[in-house]
Amino acid sequence: MEKFTVPTRETVTAENQAIFDNLTKAIGHVPNLYAVFATSDHALGNYLALSSGKNSLRAKEREAVNLIVSQVNDCLYCLSAHTAISKLNGFTDDQILEIRGGSASFDTKLDALVKVAKSITESKGHANEATIEAFYAAGYTKANLIDVAIAVGDKVITNYVYALTDVPVDWPAIPELVA
Repeated sequence: MEKFTVPTRETVTAENQAIFDNLTKAIGHVPNLYAVFATSDHALGNYLALSSGKNSLRAKEREAVNLIVSQVNDCLYCLSAHTAISKLNGFTDDQILEIRGGSASFDTKLDALVKVAKSITESKGHANEATIEAFYAAGYTKANLIDVAIAVGDKVITNYVYALTDVPVDWPAIPELVA
């Protein structure tokens, strides 16, 4: 298989160069996974529009979804990125490891969210009915469930792009999850 290289600003389209510039202004650099999206003329802009779209989930909830989906899909890049981002959103190292393990005993509502996101991911959308009912019982709505599906899809995209490209992880190393 032909290896992917991480595109630089100089090697991408003018539209992607503008996105690179905005990312650099916003977060200080262009993460390797975002850069590899720019191999396509349109993928980076399309992906960023999806990932930054409005959603009923709070930032901390989205990070919990990002962690469990990336764990199920065995995506080291996204696990590394979202471990760092989750810490910025107030999760502790132990809480992050617990979420990656498929639960959140420290918060019953978040626990229901993690379990439904895990079920959606593992079952390719055919989530366990009891898990969905527990999600609703925890206070979430049907609208929230649709937003969880969008968040899962968002993360599946990045998980798959990493699996296809194997770009270098440019985030801090994370601990291995012990089963």
